[in-house]
Amino acid sequence: MSNFSRRDFVLALSAAGLTPAAIAGADSKRSANVGRVFAQGVASGDPLQDRVILWTRITPRRLSDVIEGRWRIALDPGLKRVRDTGFFITDITRDFTVNIDVGGLEPGRTYYYRFETRGAESPVGRTRTLPLGPVGSARMAFASCSNYPFGYFNAYARIAERNDLDFVVHLGDYLYEYEQGGFADPALAGLRDVTPANEILSLADYRLRHAVYKSDPDLQEAHRQHPFICVWDDHESANDSWENGAENHNPEAGEGDWQQRKRRSIRAYNEYMPIRRTSLADDEIFRRFRVGDLADLIMLDTRLHGRDLQAAFQAGQSEIPANDPVLSDPQRTLLGFEQERWLERQLNFSQRRGARWRVLGQQVMMAQLSTSFGRGFLNPDQWDGYRPARERLYQQLSGIGNNVVLTGDIHSSWCNELTANPFDGTLYDPATGRGAVGVEFVCPGVTSPGVPEAIAPAIAAQLRAVSPHVKFVELSRRGYGILDLNRDRAQGEIYHVSNVNARGGGEQLAAAFATERDRNFLEAVTAPAPAAVRADPAPRSE
Repeated sequence: MSNFSRRDFVLALSAAGLTPAAIAGADSKRSANVGRVFAQGVASGDPLQDRVILWTRITPRRLSDVIEGRWRIALDPGLKRVRDTGFFITDITRDFTVNIDVGGLEPGRTYYYRFETRGAESPVGRTRTLPLGPVGSARMAFASCSNYPFGYFNAYARIAERNDLDFVVHLGDYLYEYEQGGFADPALAGLRDVTPANEILSLADYRLRHAVYKSDPDLQEAHRQHPFICVWDDHESANDSWENGAENHNPEAGEGDWQQRKRRSIRAYNEYMPIRRTSLADDEIFRRFRVGDLADLIMLDTRLHGRDLQAAFQAGQSEIPANDPVLSDPQRTLLGFEQERWLERQLNFSQRRGARWRVLGQQVMMAQLSTSFGRGFLNPDQWDGYRPARERLYQQLSGIGNNVVLTGDIHSSWCNELTANPFDGTLYDPATGRGAVGVEFVCPGVTSPGVPEAIAPAIAAQLRAVSPHVKFVELSRRGYGILDLNRDRAQGEIYHVSNVNARGGGEQLAAAFATERDRNFLEAVTAPAPAAVRADPAPRSE
């Protein structure tokens, strides 16, 4: 207890589900179940061909508890055909989270798992390893920007219901750091409140915010049914973060040292996410996953590891000029030069080993966003703000082919062709895809709002009129994406949920575009890709 202030002690009690006032305003199901041993549910992630991470959090009785328990993983939903079992131990040093790296599994296989402690059993979770060798198809959901106070996580509920996924890719903004009411729908005040009520700064703050998000029943169900492969964006630490600071970090306002805050956010993320890490302080979240010989999924960190400070608008500017010396500086980098070199090695290795597709999971939009035909750019936080870095990446991609980029962050839906200069007809032909090095699918936010619905269609039409590489854009709806791969094509699908103002509701297919292998050219399709059932869902608890 010597390392905890009184405030940290109270916050930790709240995260443990022991202080009812701390969760006032949460939805009724979470409030009713807050005293459960497994109040944050179960999750799995970072699947490989022979192993997967299993995760849970135990609600302690006292902060001094040292909690022991057991886990098991089996081939059937009833957990009769046990594949492996083992013991765990956890305590306050990791906020009572449990992270088990289970090895010795078979490739391309569905498994079911459960945790047990203190006479209680967790819900049964379902997970799946990656395939090995020849693979004909794979399907993943991708999502981002789930702001708890801005709505209900209906997109996660729809993802949970899908029985056709190999895994889910989360592209960041899994949670938001703002104080209660700082970035929220006022109509949901008292229904989707977060704790602590302040902007999160301390390790206890970040842990508690993670615990609140993980108590959402729809997010829990998505984690329970599918393995997740995750990266952070900025809001897991602070808005518009970069290596040495953030727009929403203000030392002069008493928010302390950025590096300390960043380390706290990273530690809490590593504790609360089903992620394979070398240590709780590990900030190298970029990593690669092999989907047999079909694809390599390469997850990038465009935020914390090596990003230079964003370029700034000058007075009166609505776009930053393309010839701005900051945007044009080849010494600036979005990934950091170490990660750039790592990515080059991964791309080259993927080509050498004969993988059909390369899928980059990353945070900020890669395609150009301009209303002036490339003379200026709207958002320097995106790859537009690091143009030489993007040119270096495009040069690598141009020699490889069959590249798909999955993106979040922007709270809107896009299907783009990626090219060095979409506004130069000598370099790029939007009718054939000549000059494109890949395609990009940008998913809408789970709940975070985009452009107001009343004006969104007009703005989208304007953007389409001046952006030949943008094949689809919708700026206001919430939802998620699907990427379906086979040997001959990659198909991206955007799904919009009917609402985020109440739990429940349906979804609709908003857009579907496919690119055939070796073409880097998007074509609209009228129906979702054929789905194959993967395995029985994890059974619901009694």
